[in-house]
Amino acid sequence: MSDFHALHAAGAPLLLPNAWDHTSAAALAEAGFAAIGTTSLGVAAVHGVPDGSGGTKQETFDLARKIVALPVPITVDVEAGFGLGPAEIGDFAAALADLGVAGINIEDELCDPQLHARRITEIRDRAPGLFVNARTDTHWLGSDPSLPEALERARRYAGAGADGVFVPGLSAETDVRALVEAVDVPVNVLYKPGQSIEELAAAGVHRISTGSLLYRAALSAAVTTAREIRSGGATAADAPTYQAVQDYIVGGRRRGSGGLK
Repeated sequence: MSDFHALHAAGAPLLLPNAWDHTSAAALAEAGFAAIGTTSLGVAAVHGVPDGSGGTKQETFDLARKIVALPVPITVDVEAGFGLGPAEIGDFAAALADLGVAGINIEDELCDPQLHARRITEIRDRAPGLFVNARTDTHWLGSDPSLPEALERARRYAGAGADGVFVPGLSAETDVRALVEAVDVPVNVLYKPGQSIEELAAAGVHRISTGSLLYRAALSAAVTTAREIRSGGATAADAPTYQAVQDYIVGGRRRGSGGLK
């Protein structure tokens, strides 16, 4: 798991693509990405459950069990803990660590920051090697985003033992720099189409997540292809072949579970 921690380097941020099933994770690993995350929206959507409802605890665990065999570190999005109490969240995180998961992402959904700090502490106590990425939703769910509140929550979570902090929706370069200066742990941002990876690196970002973007892009591509077939137009010539998908499935399951985690 220490290898995953080392991927969060200043000046060379980890670009973390987020998968929603075994095959998307295997394809991303095959494409050469250094680590793979999961997207809670993608996992929930695949199972017909709303994101953030706390209803995909088992599905998330089952997916983690499948993809830890890939030869890259895996970090898992556990929403806000699936409705579990802090101690139960700690136990769930420990179970993921036992599988070989390298990290988790846990969001606060603007709850009492003391509660979220307790979650982080419980995870740290039960799974000390796990990279805990603590997310605050000040700029994602808040109707009036507050940078001071985001910085205060980030400091509190880092103080509780988080290995990294994540503020999705924070995109202004001055705000990103303020966050980097406010904490002494790696800073994660959510990629926004049109952003420059180089500029984010220069601002001090250590990790850039794609979130649900890849799943939504795949959904768009599927609908676009179906429409093209219906209209008699061109179809997706760059789509992987049937055999390529089979190879992702079989190849991913054949690899050992140790990997780099």
